[in-house]
Amino acid sequence: MNYVILTGRLTRDPERVDRSSTTICNFTLAVDRMKEGADFIRITVFGKQAENCSQYLAKGRQVAVQGRIQTGSYQKDGQTVYTQDVIGDRVEFLGSAEKREPKETTQGYASYEDFDDIF
Repeated sequence: MNYVILTGRLTRDPERVDRSSTTICNFTLAVDRMKEGADFIRITVFGKQAENCSQYLAKGRQVAVQGRIQTGSYQKDGQTVYTQDVIGDRVEFLGSAEKREPKETTQGYASYEDFDDIF
């Protein structure tokens, strides 16, 4: 059985891609660990769920995601890079619906320290 449930906060605004057959939305979820720190997990959703996520979610928003883990790989500079993502079947919006202004970083990704005021 491949089934996962995660609760966390978005590290940046979702990215939406419209294809001829469906809409795809990608975002990264910061999930707190039991003791300290967080794991950053890439989430991908499709269709109407993707449309809703891209429209209503923003950096810092808390969500619960149900889905499955999917592994993959690609070549970069002659090396194989392995990936692990969650394909979300259901995204439940939690907490406040207040849309926050995204913070820019040099790499385009938020760091865990950006969330000190949120967690």
